Amino acid sequence: MTGTGKYRTITEMQESIAASGSQIVTVAVRRVQTKAPGHEGLAEALDWTKLWMLPNTAGCQTAEEAIRVARLGREMAKLLGQEDNNFVKLEVIPDSKYLLPDPIGTLQAAEQLVKEGFAVLPYINADPLLAKRLEEVGCVTVMPLGSPIGSGQGIKNAANISIIIEEAKVPVVVDAGIGTPSEAAYAMELGADVLLINSAIALAKNPVSMGRAMGMATEAGRLAYLAGRMPVKSYASASSPLTGTIS
Repeated sequence: MTGTGKYRTITEMQESIAASGSQIVTVAVRRVQTKAPGHEGLAEALDWTKLWMLPNTAGCQTAEEAIRVARLGREMAKLLGQEDNNFVKLEVIPDSKYLLPDPIGTLQAAEQLVKEGFAVLPYINADPLLAKRLEEVGCVTVMPLGSPIGSGQGIKNAANISIIIEEAKVPVVVDAGIGTPSEAAYAMELGADVLLINSAIALAKNPVSMGRAMGMATEAGRLAYLAGRMPVKSYASASSPLTGTIS
C-alpha cells in the first residue's frame, strides 16, 4: 500500500505509485474534502478502476471525529465509482508531537465502525494485546507502526510486531517509519503481510525510483519469509565440502 501525501507534484505521485506496483492507495479524507494544499484534485488524479481506495481518518483526534470522517470517506469512494468500498484506515491521533495513536479512542471507533459495516484497518502502536482486541471486535487487519509516522527510523518495535504476526488471524500491515528498501524487506522478513509506505517514497530525491525500489524490496522480503531462512549458528560452516579435496 502507498500513500498520497507529501509529494511535490501530482505527476510525481502518479508515477511513483505506478512504479511501486501498489494496488491499494490511501487518501486523507479531511484533507481532500477541505482541498488542503497539495491535495487539490488528488482524488481525481488516480485511476480508481485500477487502484483500490483506502480512505483514512488522518487528522482526527477523537473517536467521534474519526467515525464522522470514515462515513465521509465511504461516500467519497462511492462517488468515485467504488460502490462496494467499505474500507477505512482508522487513525485516532491526539498527540501532535510524535503522532502516536490513541489506543482507547481507536478501539472505541473501531467497534462502532464495524457495527456500521466498515472494513476497518486500525493504525496502532505495536501492542499485541490491543491488536488481539481489535481483531476480536471485527477489524479486517491490524496496522502496527514500525516507528513514528514520517520519522524514517525504520522498524523499532520488531519484537512486538513479531508477536502480533504470530498471534494474529488477520493480515498484519506494518505502517509508518519505514525509510529504506532494506527496512521494507526486513518488515516482510518478519512475516508481515503488507506494508504501507508513504513518506519514504514521497520525500526521496527521486520518488519514482524509490517507489520501484520499495516495491521490489517488499516482494523480496516476502519471498524470503516464505522460503525460510537458514538456521543461525554460533560457529562457521564451510560452504564447500571437505571430502575429496587434493592433498
